[in-house]
Amino acid sequence: MSYSWDSSFSALFDRCLARYRSGDTAYAGYYGTEDLAFLDSIGYQPREFFDFVEDLAEFDEPSLTTAVMVASVRRDYFHEVMKGKKSDHVIDPASLPAKTSEIDGLAWLPRILTKARGKLRGELDPNTMYGCGGDRTFLKRHGIAPADFLRAVWAAGDDDAKVIDYVKRQSMA
Repeated sequence: MSYSWDSSFSALFDRCLARYRSGDTAYAGYYGTEDLAFLDSIGYQPREFFDFVEDLAEFDEPSLTTAVMVASVRRDYFHEVMKGKKSDHVIDPASLPAKTSEIDGLAWLPRILTKARGKLRGELDPNTMYGCGGDRTFLKRHGIAPADFLRAVWAAGDDDAKVIDYVKRQSMA
C-alpha cells in the first residue's frame, strides 16, 4: 500500500468529490470500511479528508494535487516521527490564536502555525481545517504552498523564529 497510497487517496478523493457535487454533502456516509482503514493508515480523519473535497467543490481550491501533497507531509510525519501512533490530544478551536494575532508583524501566522503543528500531529478538532480559506489567503500572500509550509514547520520544530524567517524569505522571493 505504501507505494501506491497517493493513487488510493486520489481515487477516494475523486469519488467523494463526485458524490459531493451530485448533492450529497453528508460526508459521514462517504466512507466504507476499507476507506476508513486507508485513511487511518495515513493518519487522516474522515472529516479532515472531506474538508479538502468540500473546499474544492465550493471554492475551486485547494486542488487534488495540493490535498495529496498536504496528506503526504502528514503521512510522513505520522510514520516517521509518530511511529504510526495517533495522538490522543485534540486542539480546542477556542484555544487557537485569534485571526488578528500577529508574530513579528505577520498577521495570521500565530493561528496557521498552531494549526500546522496540530495538522502534523493529527490533533486538529474535526471542525478546524488546516488549509482553510484564511490559511490559503495567508499562504498565497507569502508565496508558500500549503505542503511547503507544513514541511517548514516540521523542520523548525518548536522554534517560531525559524518559521518567521522562512515566511519572510518566501515573501521576498
